[in-house]
Amino acid sequence: MEQVQQRLQDVCIAVPDILLPGAAVDLPKWAVIACDQFTQDRAYWKAEEERVGSAPSTLRLIFPECYLEDPRREERIRRIHRTMDSYLAGGIFSPPQKALVYLERSTPYHPCRRGLMLAVDLEQYAWKSPAQSLIRATEGTIAERLPPRMEIRRGAALESPHGILLIDDAEDSLLPGLGERVKQAAPPVYQTSLTGGAVSGWLVDHAEDWAYLAEGLEALKRKAYGASDASPLLYAVGDGNHSLASAKAIWEEYKAAHAGEPGVSAHPARWALVELENLYDPGISFEPIHRLILGTDLAAALRMLAGLPGFTSRPVARFEELAALVGEEGARQSRLGLVAGTAWVLVETDAPGIATDYLQPRIDAFLQAQAGTSLDYIHGEADLRKGAAARAVGILLPPIKKSGLFTTVARRGSLPRKSFSMGAALEKRFYLECRRLF
Repeated sequence: MEQVQQRLQDVCIAVPDILLPGAAVDLPKWAVIACDQFTQDRAYWKAEEERVGSAPSTLRLIFPECYLEDPRREERIRRIHRTMDSYLAGGIFSPPQKALVYLERSTPYHPCRRGLMLAVDLEQYAWKSPAQSLIRATEGTIAERLPPRMEIRRGAALESPHGILLIDDAEDSLLPGLGERVKQAAPPVYQTSLTGGAVSGWLVDHAEDWAYLAEGLEALKRKAYGASDASPLLYAVGDGNHSLASAKAIWEEYKAAHAGEPGVSAHPARWALVELENLYDPGISFEPIHRLILGTDLAAALRMLAGLPGFTSRPVARFEELAALVGEEGARQSRLGLVAGTAWVLVETDAPGIATDYLQPRIDAFLQAQAGTSLDYIHGEADLRKGAAARAVGILLPPIKKSGLFTTVARRGSLPRKSFSMGAALEKRFYLECRRLF
């Protein structure tokens, strides 16, 4: 048992003490979507409050990001920490189990997506570019967004993750193979509907299955080290960059404060609970993260983009036509769509690289020069249209391909921040499993 756990640690993984809600907990009310979704839709979170009511729920353990700028943030964080303590003391959880959890998730867009809950070693993770670590951010991380997330994690008794790590398993054999093993051995430890599909989980608590996982990850590690023209990359953060960066910062704080004390390197804060998924899982779609500039108009947005090489623009009659043109494969030029109320404009440019490479610096400069403007990142075309109303302009981005993601990140470092999303908003991770942290 110890030998296989050491093998897992050599590939940056630990088997956590998983906390699952007890039999009396209403799982559909317990599980809520990642806190960084629906950031411009307070009605969604108000509806969640009404749906959950007074039932035990991970809604009480998280801080939906649409409320981060509200007054009395500290009071809300204290309430979250008190709820964590009361849930631990009040019999909400079943006894902890030293196990991984194999997951199968259905969404409104895909019948099955496989994942594996595990703990990842924050000593092997870095978000700042350039990085040489085995675990790296795929996108730029905004340092200014870390402090409030750190406040939530600092001293929190529990963690429940929405971060997702990706592996580059082109044959898509490791997680399906592990799933077949555990599904034959025992029934699911939980099954529940979600407001975005459904999920089932099976405990992975036998050393033989841990060894199977270790062998597969060791093979992927050898493959990563075989890429001689790039620093090896074993895990790429597919979702939750800022949450994982905050966890890393809290671990560094704890490590510094307790330097020289026995057992520091084994403290739970060194690890972060995440879901491991395969980049090539058929249930994973890459979606662009669109931009919504608040406090401006279409004419100003066009002026902002007019300096791009080969810039042209033309109006389009319908939004559906605009979306089809932006998403068209094989287009000679890079394409963007501007959305302002019922005005839709196609922009084309010869600028090289992915769209966020040339777009984000221009947006940043525009925001700095234009008082009263701000930026939001939007998942999904419908939410972009909804937000691009009075004094707001939406920028519709083209899709990003999966192939080459690991190679690109290994060679050039992180992509510009918020370059892609793994699926639409309702495909994001729902909180369910927890782990004791402090």
